[in-house]
Amino acid sequence: MSLSQSRSFFFPLLLALALVLAGCATNPVTGKKQISFISEEQEIAMGQQYDPQVVAEFGLYDDAKLQAFLTEKGNAMAAISERPNLPWTFRLVDSDVVNAFAVPGGFVYFTRGIMAHFNNEAQFAGVLGHEIGHVTARHTVAQQSKQQLAQIGLIGGMILSPELASQGQSLMQGMQLLFLKFGRDAESQSDQLGVKYSTAIGYDSHEMAGFFNTLDKLSGGSENRAPSFLSTHPDPLNREAEVLKLTAEAQAANPRTEYEVDRDGYLRRIDGLLYGEDPNQGYVESGAFYHPALRFTFGIPNNWQLINSPTMVQMVSSDQNALMQMRLAEGTDTRAAAQQFVEKNKVQVTNTSDQAINGLPATTIVGDIVQQDQQSGQTQKLRTITSFISFGGNVYMMAGLSTAQNFNKYARDMEGSIRSFAELRDQSKLNRKPERIKIVTVSRATTLQQALLDAGIPQTRLNEFAVLNGMELNDQLPAGYLIKAISGGAGR
Repeated sequence: MSLSQSRSFFFPLLLALALVLAGCATNPVTGKKQISFISEEQEIAMGQQYDPQVVAEFGLYDDAKLQAFLTEKGNAMAAISERPNLPWTFRLVDSDVVNAFAVPGGFVYFTRGIMAHFNNEAQFAGVLGHEIGHVTARHTVAQQSKQQLAQIGLIGGMILSPELASQGQSLMQGMQLLFLKFGRDAESQSDQLGVKYSTAIGYDSHEMAGFFNTLDKLSGGSENRAPSFLSTHPDPLNREAEVLKLTAEAQAANPRTEYEVDRDGYLRRIDGLLYGEDPNQGYVESGAFYHPALRFTFGIPNNWQLINSPTMVQMVSSDQNALMQMRLAEGTDTRAAAQQFVEKNKVQVTNTSDQAINGLPATTIVGDIVQQDQQSGQTQKLRTITSFISFGGNVYMMAGLSTAQNFNKYARDMEGSIRSFAELRDQSKLNRKPERIKIVTVSRATTLQQALLDAGIPQTRLNEFAVLNGMELNDQLPAGYLIKAISGGAGR
C-alpha cells in the first residue's frame, strides 16, 4: 500500500473515530462514557416534543389527588437522583394497560391501570424509581441513538400516508413509546436504581419484588391489548431474587428503624379509581370493539393489538408490519370523503366500490401510495384498503395499510374488520357501566376467595381479582383487612 493509499484509508477511519468520540457522553449514573449523539438540551427538547403526543394518545386521568401523589413522590426521588436538575414531569394517563414508561428529558408516565394493580406505596415507589432510573441512566436516549423509536415496523411516521400522518403521526409516535423496549442490561440497571431511589426516600423495596410477581401473573392475559409492563420491560434473569439482594444492600447503606410500606393508605388512595376500559370511550370484548356512546362495533383481527385513543382507534398486526386506523372523516358523503382522501394522499386507485357494509352506505377504495423516505431518498409503495362508512350522521374512515409487497398477507384481516363495522344494538353492550375499584373491609376472618365472593365478585373473575390484590385465593385474611373489589360494570 502506498502512502497516498494509506492516507485515503486512514483519514476516513480518523473521521469515523472523531465522530464516535464526539458522540460520547458521560453516563450520569455510571460515570462512564457511552455513545450518544444527543446532548442533554436535545434530550429535554425531545421530551417536550413527545409529551403532548403521549397526552394526545392516552389522555390524562382526572384525579387531582392521585396526580398530586405521583408528582410529590416523583419529585422527591428525582431530587436525590443523579440528575436532579432535569425539568421532571410526572403524568397519570388514562389507560387501563398495566404499564409505566419514560421518555427523554425527565417525562415519566403511569397508567391508571398500573396504579390499580399496586397494593401498597412501596410497590408504587419501586416502579417509580425504576422509571426515573431509565431517564437518569439515559436509557431512553440510548434507544434514540440506536434509532429504534422511529423504526418499529410499519409504525414509523415516514411510511404513513400524508393525511394519516397529518391526522395521526403524533398519536403513532405516542404508540411507539408504548412499544419501546429496553434491553435486559438496562432493565437490571433500572431495577437497581429503583431500589436505590425508593430506599433513599424511606420505602421498603422488598415490595418491588412482590409486584414483579403480580406482573408475571398478568402477562398471559393480553388478547387484543396494547403492550403491558413486562412486554416493554424485559425480565432480567432472577429478577425477584436480585431485587431482594439489592434491597438488603441498599438498606444496609441507608439504615432505618422501619421502612415504609403503607398498604392501607395506598388502597384508600385508589378507592373509586376507574378499573379496566371506560365503556363510554369504547371497549374490547371477545375479539370485538364496542363504542356505546357512538353505537357502533367492529371486529378485531386475531392477534392484532388495539390502541384506543381519544381521537381514533388503531390496530397493529402482531409483527407490526400492518396498521389499521379508524376515525371520523370530514363531511357526510362517503364518495366525497373518499375522493378527498385520494386527492390528499395521491392514491393510485386500482378499485372503487359503493357496496354497502351491513346495510350502511359505504365507499371503499383500494390503491397504492408512493412514499419517499426523507432520509434515504428511497421510495416505497404502500397499499391501502380504505372504507368510508356513513352512520349516525357521521362518516367513519376505516383504513388498512401495509407495504404493497406484503399487502396480500394482511388483506383478508383488514377487509374482514372493515366489513364487520355495524350498528351496535345489543342492550347489554350499550348499557355497560364503567367499573371502579372499591375498597372493602373484610368483616370476619376468612379466605381471600370467600371475601371476594362476599364482595360480589363473580366466580369467573376470582383469579383476576386475586392477581389484582396480589394474593392467592386460599390466603387467610383477618377481620378488618382491606381488599380490592369493584363497583359498576355489567349488571352492577
